[in-house]
Amino acid sequence: MNRQKLMQQIIVAILLGIITGWSFHHYLDAGQTKEVVSYINIITDIFLRLIKMIIAPLVFATIVTGLMSIGGSSSVGRITLKAMTWFIIAGLVSLGIGMLMANLFQPGVGLHVAIMQQEEVNSGLNTSGFSLKNFISHIFPSSFASAMANNEILQILIFSLFFGAALSYICQNSQKISPIVTLIEDLGRIMFRITDYVMSFAPIAVFAAIASAVTVQGLGLLYDYGKLIGLFYLGLFLLWAILSAVGFFFLGKDMFSLMKLIREPVTLAFATASSESAYPKTMNALDRFGVPKKISSFVLPLGYSFNLDGSMMYQSFAVLFIAQAYNIDLSIAEQIMIMLTLMITSKGMAGVARASVVVVAATLPMFSLPEAGILLILAIDQFLDMGRTATNVVGNSISTAVIAKLEEKQSSNEREPPQSAIARQEV
Repeated sequence: MNRQKLMQQIIVAILLGIITGWSFHHYLDAGQTKEVVSYINIITDIFLRLIKMIIAPLVFATIVTGLMSIGGSSSVGRITLKAMTWFIIAGLVSLGIGMLMANLFQPGVGLHVAIMQQEEVNSGLNTSGFSLKNFISHIFPSSFASAMANNEILQILIFSLFFGAALSYICQNSQKISPIVTLIEDLGRIMFRITDYVMSFAPIAVFAAIASAVTVQGLGLLYDYGKLIGLFYLGLFLLWAILSAVGFFFLGKDMFSLMKLIREPVTLAFATASSESAYPKTMNALDRFGVPKKISSFVLPLGYSFNLDGSMMYQSFAVLFIAQAYNIDLSIAEQIMIMLTLMITSKGMAGVARASVVVVAATLPMFSLPEAGILLILAIDQFLDMGRTATNVVGNSISTAVIAKLEEKQSSNEREPPQSAIARQEV
């Protein structure tokens, strides 16, 4: 399918979804609305299931082939160090912007809320697993089959590193190409072809996702929470500007080409509020930009767990909003502690349903903030999730492109002999 045509269809699907959702919300009663939404959600569920069907084998194939292309372990360590340095700095900037917006504009001040009972708050939100201890132990898979079945990207990444390193060692000590290498390369090509088939249904899924959200919430919700939503998206715009400026610093005018290429995955992520749905298209966009597969296939999956810029901005913004809504003053020291806590707990969010909300719910009791405050943002979480998911895709795309550029420069410098050596050769 023509990429430009697909993006236009997605935009049309968003508009039609809003109109359809408003019509259902306006003309149907509560019982009919619930039934209609249950049928609409079938379309979205099927599409996201198809996406999840792709992710695990695609990540495994691309990481292993990427490691085979990288070759030496020193390259893997160097790329990992660059990636983690970027992720940590970008995470702190994202959390800082969220706190800055909340402190400057104070969207929760003057909001009258009723304190809910604790048991009402905890329904559907499992926060027990968000600790540094559980996160570290959860990274390492007890079963590769289980990691593949549950789409645990970090666990698949760990196994793929071991598998790719072992396969690379075998190939280096063998005079012929292993059939397993050919098999995995073919697996990657097959999964990208399947991705094209699945993505042809993206406009229908986008229409269903938007129609479902508006049918339940109605357009009036956008007016009621207009200030909160507006400030949040203003913060995302500021974050986009900073990420783009840093990207321009490293990539130059190529930054504009990158932003043009990732329009489609960003639009898809925004419409479906799912980073997974944008993963294959993001890989494809980076490939067309010129990022080597050995870089994108390694850095991008890593970024899906460690570089969720939009989600981290949302978490700091949401925590301070809840504190303001309950007239709780937080000192600068307390806010810094919240930021550092979110920096750790947010790393365990990958693959968890409504993960950002769960992280906020897990963080509130750590600082004696009312957990009932999570209900203030649950009603509009779908609209906030769309923005933060799109931002995650932008952040990961820029970081992968920049790391590829830095790696390219370093590799070219290593290939050039020192000036003294050249002089000796001339003599």
